[in-house]
Amino acid sequence: MGGRKTNKKNAFSHLTVEERRVITVAEVVQALIKAHEDKKDINLNALKNKTASKYGLESSPRLVDIIAAVPINYKKILVPKLLAKPIRTASGIAIVAVMCKPHRCPHINYTGNICVYCPGGPDSDFEYSTQSYTGYEPTSMRAIRARYDPYLQTRHRVEQLKQLGHSVDKVEFIVMGGTFMSLPEDYRDYFIRNLHDALSGHKSASVEEAVMYSERSNTKCIGITIETRPDYCMQRHLSDMLKYGCTRLEIGVQSVYEDVAWDTNRGHTVKAVCETFHWAKDAGFKVVVHMMPDLPNVDLERDIEQFIEFFKNPEFRADGLKIYPTLVIRGTGLYELWKTGRYKSYPPSVLVDLIAKILALVPPWTRVYRVQRDIPMPLVSSGVEHGNLRELALARMKDLGLKCRDVRTREVGITEIHEKVRPYDVEPVRRDYVANGGWETFLSYEDPKQDILVGLLRLRKCSKETTYRPELVGETSIIRELHVYGSVVPVSGRDDSKFQHQGYGTLLMQWAEDIAISEHKSNKIAVISGVGTRNYYRKLGYELEGPYMIKSLVAGEYMGAQEIYDGEKLDLTTEYKDLKYLVDEDDDKEDMDFLAAWDEKNRAPDDEEDLWLFEDSKNLADIESC
Repeated sequence: MGGRKTNKKNAFSHLTVEERRVITVAEVVQALIKAHEDKKDINLNALKNKTASKYGLESSPRLVDIIAAVPINYKKILVPKLLAKPIRTASGIAIVAVMCKPHRCPHINYTGNICVYCPGGPDSDFEYSTQSYTGYEPTSMRAIRARYDPYLQTRHRVEQLKQLGHSVDKVEFIVMGGTFMSLPEDYRDYFIRNLHDALSGHKSASVEEAVMYSERSNTKCIGITIETRPDYCMQRHLSDMLKYGCTRLEIGVQSVYEDVAWDTNRGHTVKAVCETFHWAKDAGFKVVVHMMPDLPNVDLERDIEQFIEFFKNPEFRADGLKIYPTLVIRGTGLYELWKTGRYKSYPPSVLVDLIAKILALVPPWTRVYRVQRDIPMPLVSSGVEHGNLRELALARMKDLGLKCRDVRTREVGITEIHEKVRPYDVEPVRRDYVANGGWETFLSYEDPKQDILVGLLRLRKCSKETTYRPELVGETSIIRELHVYGSVVPVSGRDDSKFQHQGYGTLLMQWAEDIAISEHKSNKIAVISGVGTRNYYRKLGYELEGPYMIKSLVAGEYMGAQEIYDGEKLDLTTEYKDLKYLVDEDDDKEDMDFLAAWDEKNRAPDDEEDLWLFEDSKNLADIESC
């Protein structure tokens, strides 16, 4: 056997390594095509290793080279099967994370120091990294290689996703790297302009010009997310972000306790957090919050209580959540506390239990985007010890008899990848709740039996007192999010095996318009739209007004929401009572007025199991008993 192996190697020794690599890739592709035509399964890794060994290569061929070699008539069939990390586009969009240049934390001028747990920044042990990052995260390393040039970061990442087999027809940017809105306006304009130009290929002289060309680009910018702080999320900052095409905010809150915010040197109050949420939602933004369990002076009981408060109190209730358990990293104030024994992290098993209980509290209209930081484990002195914390927490939930019902867990693309199940009987589902001084309605198409989410829409009746954008003043409803899930389908394409472009988005829009006119009594409806999706809304009768797509509403022109419910008479009684349960006795009178105003014309879901924590006071009891 050994002799034959040597002879085989010698048989190809006259070829260069590159020639042998090309032959290897071609043979792998031929084997994949044959397996497809014979309707057989094949182990790609085993095939790559075997073929590489045959031709005397020290390493197996790269996936990007195999994908590039697939004949064009087989690409639609084979590439989805070869897709590297399909989770990256399972939600229907390709995420491109970019970082702004390193800069000092803005609150250092009035607090005298950065947050006690924060690594990174020009004055840290990781001096070439941005604030809050070490420089060793994948996004940080891409940014450093591009010298923090926004154009190069975008082009390189888009090309990388293409090579890995992902569709980049729809791109969402996440602007990371500290507090972007604290940077000078001319730098911010330069940065955003180059993001749009990287997709459109046009060289613009202003943000307005960049947005105009981006709107017509083949690769659509469907949204921009900006990381910020409550003190850099005031009305003037929100207006600037609307100009950029931003549709979602990620706001660092970390804790709902005033004493913890003070002890960790946050530089803002919890009251400022609530005001920020109010203004942001009234401007139409989706609000995602960063929260940190296991902070100093917070024990296990206080951690559970703060997340109950976060989901229960109408002053919080964000649309999304990133849970970042506290990490001890060298060079931080927390590192010194840990070294001297004044801070101790939760043991790994306790942390997994805590995350499991937090996930059980998440309502079905909230999306948990991440469950831990992307910081490499060797840089962590104490804290999270597992790279798959979400998986461990979900497994623990199963052991405890608890279920996670957040948006991400139920998305059709995610369930197809993780559980190999597809929705069978898709129905419309409606949930109403009060948050941040406004009436929120969460509309969705779901398979209730399998608990799979196909698409969602967030509708808000803005509060008259705090709506400050001139386009939204008066009787106006605003659609803060429309999203149909599943793997990316190009804007001009259609794939019957996937859920995008199957009409769910249009149905949700019609439903929202009906609620706006018949229940909100609005005379116009607005959409906070990503730059690249404006033409979609134009086809539905919307026109651009400022940063919003807006449509006038006339009574009698819309399909009734009752028709969507197949003519069934729906009752709000249960929802009304349950919503009262979620409002504390000392909450603002404004929220109670919303509840009192809902009469028999208003509707609630006919499936009481969809009432989340309202119905699940039992869920709280289960968690407390664990």
